[in-house]
Amino acid sequence: MTEIRTVSAGVYSAGQPSPEQLSELGCQGLRTIINLRPPSEAIGFDEGVTAERLGLRYVSIPVIGLVDLTAATVARFAEALAAARKAGPVLVHCASANRVGALMALEQGWMQGADPATALALGRSAGLTTLEAPVAELLMKPPASKPSH
Repeated sequence: MTEIRTVSAGVYSAGQPSPEQLSELGCQGLRTIINLRPPSEAIGFDEGVTAERLGLRYVSIPVIGLVDLTAATVARFAEALAAARKAGPVLVHCASANRVGALMALEQGWMQGADPATALALGRSAGLTTLEAPVAELLMKPPASKPSH
């Protein structure tokens, strides 16, 4: 059973949830799933189809690791998260929640203007572990290409 963490009101993070957990979360009011796992990471079921069957919105933003922690990926994640929050509770997941925490921290720092310590604290609460050191470095400088809105 994958641990579901509360990151903020209506925003949850996790490692890979099972179809049963997705069903349970849907019954509890979840509206959107943001999956950060690339298609190359087999999970044993089609999560997009499962989400659709449960009436949930499904967004895929493949993040392999550090190489994908870019301004473009963070901007795409920020847009998806903002849209999801308007619809209701959202679950963001990868295999272990490490990539979730990384993107949450970078979104807070780069997009919301949070200081690095605050951004990292949020990232850790969302599951940031082995990517913490490189994320901390990334937060100390502006993104390579500033996203435009």
